[in-house]
Amino acid sequence: MTINTLITLSRPQSPAAEAYRTLRANLHFAALDAPLTSIVITSPSSREDKTTAAANLGVVLAQAEKRVILVDADLRQPRLHALFGLDNAAGLLDALNAAPIEQVLQPTGVDGLSVLSSGKLPVVPSDALSSSRMTRLIQQLETLADMVIFDTPPVLSASDAALLASQTGGALLVIEAGKTRREQAQAAKDVLERARARLLGVVMLNAPADRGANVG
Repeated sequence: MTINTLITLSRPQSPAAEAYRTLRANLHFAALDAPLTSIVITSPSSREDKTTAAANLGVVLAQAEKRVILVDADLRQPRLHALFGLDNAAGLLDALNAAPIEQVLQPTGVDGLSVLSSGKLPVVPSDALSSSRMTRLIQQLETLADMVIFDTPPVLSASDAALLASQTGGALLVIEAGKTRREQAQAAKDVLERARARLLGVVMLNAPADRGANVG
């Protein structure tokens, strides 16, 4: 999988790409009430393609001349580096261990969009993501970008998403038509609410309206 598979780049005039731009506008309106400089992208289960949703959102934000950092905080099944065709020798774990952030951020080929890949995976991901070092890293990344997007594991399979959502501006929940069950979506919403995370909205993929990848 490469960057060319992202719908916002390969088919920028498609309804699906336009839906991501609508999502971008909705995030702008959400920021009118409270500053929004970092968000979490998660899903109920591994069946939904949350990583591609995060990447496409990052692209359209960068296309609006925003400085965007995509962080692969899925320290169980990282995919952002593969999606953008990047190296994964160093990344988030190195940054947490005091590596200069400039050395581990990677350009994507999209102006304004950088990726902090996962790098080496920790033995206990939730320990790394709930540490004071992670809190400081979030704050540092927010000074370097207009928006920091964290791709996290599914919220029902690990505590990682809820942990990060409570430390950032909120969470977007990715569901997928034909894959996500109603009770899963409700359970994911409940987990985020218990973590006192701000649920910014829901991203729906493959909505049946045009049998394409819709967001809304």
